[in-house]
Amino acid sequence: MGKKRKQGQNQSQGGQKQNQAVKTDEGLTLQDQLNGDVLAKLKAAKKSLVAEEQAKEEERQARLVFERKQREKNMSFEELLDKYGDQGSKF
Repeated sequence: MGKKRKQGQNQSQGGQKQNQAVKTDEGLTLQDQLNGDVLAKLKAAKKSLVAEEQAKEEERQARLVFERKQREKNMSFEELLDKYGDQGSKF
């Protein structure tokens, strides 16, 4: 039994050495680890993706406005009267 305890202690000490090595690596940021050109490429890719998302959102908004106008344009007289009947001015 005495030997097993010593082996367990040795394993835990080995694990502590690994943790210390990981801690020194954690001190470096991702920016420190990457080359400048790789970082520039990532930033450019992020910018293009953000711009792409904005364009898609604007296109979606424009499509919704167009569809709403088309639905209103294709409404029957009865539907228009139900929707706007009380708002109109009387002669």
